[in-house]
Amino acid sequence: MSEYQYYEFLAVDEPLDADAQAEMRVLSSRAQITATSFVNEYDGGDFGGQPDELVEAYYDAHLYYADWGSRRLLLRLPAKLLPFDAVEPYFVDGQVGAWTTDEHLILELSSEDEADGEESAAEWSLAPFAGLRDELAAGDHRALYLAWLAAYGSWERDEEAFDDDAEDELEPPVPAGLGSLTAPQRELATFLRLDDDLLVVAAESSPAPDRATGGAGSERLEAWVTGLPAAEKDQLLQRVVTGNPAAVRGELLRRFGAGNAPATSDAPRRTVADLLDGAANRRAAEPQLDTD
Repeated sequence: MSEYQYYEFLAVDEPLDADAQAEMRVLSSRAQITATSFVNEYDGGDFGGQPDELVEAYYDAHLYYADWGSRRLLLRLPAKLLPFDAVEPYFVDGQVGAWTTDEHLILELSSEDEADGEESAAEWSLAPFAGLRDELAAGDHRALYLAWLAAYGSWERDEEAFDDDAEDELEPPVPAGLGSLTAPQRELATFLRLDDDLLVVAAESSPAPDRATGGAGSERLEAWVTGLPAAEKDQLLQRVVTGNPAAVRGELLRRFGAGNAPATSDAPRRTVADLLDGAANRRAAEPQLDTD
């Protein structure tokens, strides 16, 4: 095993000034460092910094993967845009979690699979995941459900991943649109090793996006922004140019999410066993469908 590791950090809301970049340079002499990003790869060595602390202080997203099967994604959002109690129902010990600072919530999503290691260590980057922050801030919680589902889906690869009583755990709120994921959500599902059959079974209880209000996720947000009065848009644009763009962005996402969050399913909540059994049954039926 070559012990390859990849670290990437992204600053979205507030770029790093020269002093902060100098602090990052102390941590790594070889990293590619700009005002908005930090990227480094290690082949036999290791990163000298603490990713959790760097996200708390400087960065809005962090991606890590290693060729022994470890994958980790951190997303930092203002706590007023993604409250802790909205995330907590989707927690799975060791795989889906979050913590808070004075101003932010940091969402942690991870996946481990030693059998899916070196040969599948794709060249991931943070760019495809960046849109998840806006989706979550706007009230689209599909990424949270996907992470929860992928975590329990790991039970199919590792029979010792959970105790037997976890079979009776009920699923968290099922958001609309699981059958029509956005590009960042599809990338997240792949990164977290979410099984396709398990996703199809889970999506059976997911209501379709409300097309009358512009669809789900980014589509709903685009329709809402388009409908804002022209005079208000001019005022907002002036604030972006002369003030703090991140504050304006956060305000708009908060306003949008307050009245346009996608619906969740009102169907009876299923157990982990229901979902895993449904995926297994679907998988078993596929060869029959292919031979008809």
